[in-house]
Amino acid sequence: MNNNIPRAISKRRSDISRKVLLQYCLSLSGYIIAVCLFVLLAWQFCTMITWQAENPIYWFLQLIKRHIVLFIGIPVFIGWLVITSYFISRPLRYLDEVVMATEKLVSCTNEPIILSDAMASTENELNRVREKALAASRAAKEAEQRKNDLIIYLAHDLKTPLTSVIGYLTLLRDEKQISEELRSKYLSISLEKAEHLEDLINEFFEITRFNLSNISLSYSTINLTRMLEQLTYEFQPMLLEKNLTCELKISPDLTLKCDPIKMQRVFDNLLRNAVNYSFENSCIRIICLQENDSLCISFINHGNTIPQDKLDRIFEQFYRLDSARSSRSGGAGLGLAIAKEIVQRHHGSIRAKSADDIIEFEVVLPKS
Repeated sequence: MNNNIPRAISKRRSDISRKVLLQYCLSLSGYIIAVCLFVLLAWQFCTMITWQAENPIYWFLQLIKRHIVLFIGIPVFIGWLVITSYFISRPLRYLDEVVMATEKLVSCTNEPIILSDAMASTENELNRVREKALAASRAAKEAEQRKNDLIIYLAHDLKTPLTSVIGYLTLLRDEKQISEELRSKYLSISLEKAEHLEDLINEFFEITRFNLSNISLSYSTINLTRMLEQLTYEFQPMLLEKNLTCELKISPDLTLKCDPIKMQRVFDNLLRNAVNYSFENSCIRIICLQENDSLCISFINHGNTIPQDKLDRIFEQFYRLDSARSSRSGGAGLGLAIAKEIVQRHHGSIRAKSADDIIEFEVVLPKS
């Protein structure tokens, strides 16, 4: 596609050149024919009149007759000079228009580029380039904003557990008469905050890796049923904290060809998200259905209905439905972005929907 762009531009440039050259040749030929017709008509007119020798006009016509080549050549030369000058100035005017248009390209203004009618195709191409430049400029600003967001989130999320760790360690250092029970409590809290800090750092490294590298997938056929059973078992402590239950509905020994490590990360993120945003004393359902040559895995939980405008942004990096809850649970708004990246690399799709206090994430993957 990119190779066709220079060819298209070259073709348009050739079309304009041919058009100008054709108009020049036609104008010059038309002028020469007009001069010749004028001479013939004047000759016919003069022959129809009986001229007297003493008539001054007769002597002037005789002079023209003796120097006919000169009298015809001078008008032809002047006409050629005028026509040539005009058609040489036209490409220069086109060039001036293009130069002025490129200034708009450099400045990336929102005003459309307008050229003369003869340059309509070039005008369209330059406007397309202008739109691409504006889009690239917006993308660069968005990338800069995302980088700034990353720094802000990193500073905020790392500072909170780090401050707690420093605070409790300071207490352990300064309080000489602290009881063993209180010391054990402070150490336990410090360890918990330090683990929280480690999880945050790992998550930031993970999203950076997914963004900046071309990750190759290591496919193998896995027992999807066992993977999801093991996942729900490992989440039992988190489920118990909110008195949640997890119901898994899947066919026995269902297989899937995928990258096991990366796909496990997807299911881990989706189940963790369901736990964080579920009402207490509710049930999380994981349903896996076969549809032709694909598998549809749904994670359904009961929680506050997510508005459509938030659903549209839920897979964006660093986007949080509830910043306070995300900070407490250790997330930085990256888990769903990572899940979407992995699913798309497996040629699948992921979407979210929510209504009537039910949240559902649906992953569709090719079975093989």
